[in-house]
Amino acid sequence: MRLEQLQAFMAIADTGSFQQAARRCGVTQSTISRQIQSLEAELGLPLFHRSAQAKLTLPGERFFPHARKICQEWQTAQEELSNLLEGKQPELCVAAIHSVCAYYLPPILRKFCRQYPEVQLRVTALGSDRALKVLKDGLVDLAIVMNNRLLTSSAEMVVDILYNESIQVLMAATHPLAQYDPVPWEELARYPQVVFKDGYGMQRLVQDIFAKYNLTLRAVLELNTPDAFRGVVQEGDMVALLPESALVEARYDPKLAIRSLPPAAQLDSLATPSPLNGIYPTLTGDSCWNRQVVIVTTSDRLQIPPIQHFWQLVHDFLPIKVAPG
Repeated sequence: MRLEQLQAFMAIADTGSFQQAARRCGVTQSTISRQIQSLEAELGLPLFHRSAQAKLTLPGERFFPHARKICQEWQTAQEELSNLLEGKQPELCVAAIHSVCAYYLPPILRKFCRQYPEVQLRVTALGSDRALKVLKDGLVDLAIVMNNRLLTSSAEMVVDILYNESIQVLMAATHPLAQYDPVPWEELARYPQVVFKDGYGMQRLVQDIFAKYNLTLRAVLELNTPDAFRGVVQEGDMVALLPESALVEARYDPKLAIRSLPPAAQLDSLATPSPLNGIYPTLTGDSCWNRQVVIVTTSDRLQIPPIQHFWQLVHDFLPIKVAPG
């Protein structure tokens, strides 16, 4: 059974004429006749009385509501896809890491809302792993996350690098490590650490830094927002390794201090390195440790105008240079 057969059936039922149905469908009368004959042969029952006016048979009357429903569903599907290609979609969902939501997205969101006022923007702050999972599950349209090549390597994923930022040490202004800049690795390993919760890329990156050079990571507390890190660290001897964008407000807090990490090459003198898992890119040699932030979507979504436009806005506004300390 083909759609054009159902459309021919509906046209004849509506007009009562094979000839008028042919004009409505834009085909010849013989084509309409062949389509109905083929449909009747497939169903095994006659659908019309052939007389001066084509009237539905009893099987035709029973078949009519089903054919109408199928044709209406097809028309609705066509309209929805057409609206999608024209940018008429009800909402656009974005998942992003906390620092991006707090400092980079606001001007992008304002501009998008002015340009697409009919599209409801929904933005959720999530850890990188969770954001990529909801993207794969179809719950969001784009994700702005810390790069994880194991989660973004599938063929349908489109990944663009936005920026790289260094990892730095956050501590209380009165902390013993505040006397150093950069903070020696062997001194850093002596103090308890506040780390991101499981599912956040930063947690595994910090674990990788310590594991690679056989340093002991004394993780005593897990958090998930920059505000929480600042509040906890300024109260005692705990420290945290955080990316630059998570330290914007901390730079203006006199109770806190921010120090750099030594170049990666200095770790080589401490211990024999073990292989990293390769998930997260880091700088080597004379450079500091860093994280890479990317924007991710799927190739099919990138064909939809509002999603494509939001993607471009992110590229236009980023990379944004984090203010130096």
